[in-house]
Amino acid sequence: MNHDELMDNLVNQAPDCGIGEDSDADDLIDADETTTQTPTQIHLTHSVSTEQIGIRLDKLCADIFGGFSRANLKKFIDEGQLTVNGKVVKPKYAVKVGDILTLEAVHESHSEDLPENIDIDIIYEDEAVIIINKPAGMVVHPGAGNRTGTLVNALLYHFPKQAHLPRAGLVHRIDKDTTGLLVIARTKSAQLSLINQLKDKSVYRHYQCIALGAVHEVLRHAQIDAPIGRHSTHRTKMAVKQTGKPALTHIVNAKYLHERYSLLDIHLKTGRTHQIRVHLSYVGHPLVGDPVYGTSPRSGLSDRQRCAILDFGRQALHAYMLGFIHPVTGEAMKFHAPLPKDMQQLIEILNDDTQ
Repeated sequence: MNHDELMDNLVNQAPDCGIGEDSDADDLIDADETTTQTPTQIHLTHSVSTEQIGIRLDKLCADIFGGFSRANLKKFIDEGQLTVNGKVVKPKYAVKVGDILTLEAVHESHSEDLPENIDIDIIYEDEAVIIINKPAGMVVHPGAGNRTGTLVNALLYHFPKQAHLPRAGLVHRIDKDTTGLLVIARTKSAQLSLINQLKDKSVYRHYQCIALGAVHEVLRHAQIDAPIGRHSTHRTKMAVKQTGKPALTHIVNAKYLHERYSLLDIHLKTGRTHQIRVHLSYVGHPLVGDPVYGTSPRSGLSDRQRCAILDFGRQALHAYMLGFIHPVTGEAMKFHAPLPKDMQQLIEILNDDTQ
């Protein structure tokens, strides 16, 4: 079975309703955002296909060696570590069919990210990948204001060998207060494979969320096709804007919770920062608990229901299904994570019409 058949089979097996963001390239981990603590020896090759004829070397390399930034790839080319048919060429070289691109380099970076004994929920692991069910409140990797307590710190403790990989093997992100599934690579080749699958949009991601709006109202917006970019005045926010990047969200199904609230199953077809949160707010169905794109509870709620919504301390969003092609075996892999307890409890309260 080839790659396309495997993914078709995976998609066809997905349930119509799970009880369904975050950021195509926007939530990708660039290998230069690295926490590597030891040098990584790289040896990668690629044979140019008919479809790739005439593409500039630097542009093609950015597509096929997706774990590295354009700046790093240009450096590899300029220093002769990335060659064509064994020869040093310029970044603007137009590739020909059958050209053999070879990348041989030592990739180094420096980091102060330290191992921390933090519990993590490991759904699956083998020699190439780890699947994590991330809790709410955990930042994926260190950054300004979050140097410790992140998933990367936890990975470095539980899997010390991850230290030789950029970002400890991360290939994508979800927001701090979004729960659910993340895939972690255990080798450089697995990391590159998974990053490229994300770029090719062949990674299958479904989310569950609790949103404002009756089922029939929400399903009027089953396909939300609206570009997303940085908000013009609030730089920490994203917004639908014509100058933004293409973004496509598919609402697969909606389940009744209350006359004004629904449980949605969402297929993320691209991965822009805050995509689901921005898109649902844009069409008038913001997530419960969203501190940035949300809204106040509407009328028609009992006191208990209103309090439950007001007290829900995060966006009610959970990455419940993740599918991809295994980077070593070529098998179609699919994983599920149940709804976290806080969302289950909120659903029970909204469902209780006797209050």
